[in-house]
Amino acid sequence: MSSRSSDLTSSLDQADVGVSDAGRSIVAPITGAAFWAAVALPFLHLPLLLATGLSAEPYTDAFVALLALNVVALLVGHPHYRD
Repeated sequence: MSSRSSDLTSSLDQADVGVSDAGRSIVAPITGAAFWAAVALPFLHLPLLLATGLSAEPYTDAFVALLALNVVALLVGHPHYRD
């Protein structure tokens, strides 16, 4: 997924300056939000595990969905750099 982001960024660099600036202004906040979501989401895993123990199916489904969301956030937020 990060190669897609870098491909998008490189193709925007080759395009017109206005399009390049617009592309960066769209991609940068998305990768930044995904990066910080990937940092924050693990703090929801532990309370879910401690409070429920994943004893019932809805809790297990919520945990798996939360884990999948964390993986997606990691992949999308990977190219984010703190300047």
